[in-house]
Amino acid sequence: MAQRQIGIFLFDEVEVLDFAGPFEVLSLTTIAGTDIRPFKVKTVSEKGTSISARNGLKIQPDYSFENAPKFDILIVPGGYGAEEIEIHKPNVITWLQKQEERVELICSVCTGAFLLAKAGILDGKKATTHWMDIDRLEAEFPNILVIRDVKYVDEGSVITSSGISAGINMSFYMVQKLLGNEVAQATAKRMEFDITLSCR
Repeated sequence: MAQRQIGIFLFDEVEVLDFAGPFEVLSLTTIAGTDIRPFKVKTVSEKGTSISARNGLKIQPDYSFENAPKFDILIVPGGYGAEEIEIHKPNVITWLQKQEERVELICSVCTGAFLLAKAGILDGKKATTHWMDIDRLEAEFPNILVIRDVKYVDEGSVITSSGISAGINMSFYMVQKLLGNEVAQATAKRMEFDITLSCR
């Protein structure tokens, strides 16, 4: 089995659980009954320098935009940094547009949806985001069909999830979608997570 390369985009003021939840789920995933890890999970930021997440957590990304490998899956978390800072950076938006053309799957957690929306990736698609920001997403991006009261929305090559902890639900759904229910269930059991809340 070819190992999928997963990139998680990091930036200053990123919400911690937005990226840590998916990182944990996807890093722990193994093919049932084996030690085979189907995902190699790495982090990437614009410049590759240390970032300061929400509430001061310091993270050293693995890559910058310049030296990042080709990812098969890209996860874009949210937080204040996404909706108020990164959304105004043309270099970030252009990078996301290029990634969308290259990856098998691009996903957002929480207000990471705003970055995908700004890049035009959600145009004509259904999407969701944090309940506190969903009206803003609908108002600012009228070409998106905003879906409320769901953990995630699957549009084939694009998956968006609602707020913060919903990134975990989305990640288990991704495991199920790509590798089957048995693998998802085994990973959930290891994490002591109720997968019945995720894969529906």
